[in-house]
Amino acid sequence: MYDEDDLSLLDIEDELDSPLDHMEPLTAESEVAKPDPELMLALLENPQPQQRMLAARAFCDIEDGRATSHLIRLLTDTCPLVRVSAAYAIGRNPSKDAVEPLINQLNRDWNGYVRKGVVWALGNCRDRRSLAPLTDALITDISAVRLWAASALAQMAEVGYEAVVGAIPPLIEALVKDPVAAVRSNCAWTIGQLCRELPSNIVYATAIDALIQAFAEDKDLGVREDAKASLLGVGDPRGLQLIETLEQEGWF
Repeated sequence: MYDEDDLSLLDIEDELDSPLDHMEPLTAESEVAKPDPELMLALLENPQPQQRMLAARAFCDIEDGRATSHLIRLLTDTCPLVRVSAAYAIGRNPSKDAVEPLINQLNRDWNGYVRKGVVWALGNCRDRRSLAPLTDALITDISAVRLWAASALAQMAEVGYEAVVGAIPPLIEALVKDPVAAVRSNCAWTIGQLCRELPSNIVYATAIDALIQAFAEDKDLGVREDAKASLLGVGDPRGLQLIETLEQEGWF
């Protein structure tokens, strides 16, 4: 979906963190009071992009359902900083009404920062409709977005069995094939979270096999450690036995 020009917008080595991490805080550290919701609601309609951005960011700290319709509208703002702030604010104030607008923006936004925020918000909405766009982003988008999509898919554990089953195959594919170790690590972690919701069936067994393979064969130590942590967290007997055997034989 995105060509090489998109890859230049967001480099995986430098941009795995949140774009909000590089913005100045709204208030001094010594101040404990949150922004005034009434004032921030009004500023969401301000003609100045800087003011709209600050207001949207305020709702990353404030939970107020009255902001939802405004934040949804700001997903299509002309300013990318406003759009990404709105996405994060929706993630803090998740709503079923926001799911389709988030999906639409994920499919059309050229800005990698915005798509990162959107996949995070989609995960937090915990909605079955989020599964397909999140799995598509995990396989097709730029590296930093794939990283966040992998984590967001862990929220399918709260959606239901069918959503968990639908998330497992693309996560396994990314765990095996993604060229970026950080993405593979997040896939290992998410698979572990989802396996806890599965009965002992073929989907579960396939997921455990993938974690075992990553633990035994991945070239990156971080991926191996995350796969091991997931196996330990699930408590699968095969995985536990393999971990014990390999460690006794001095593989690691």
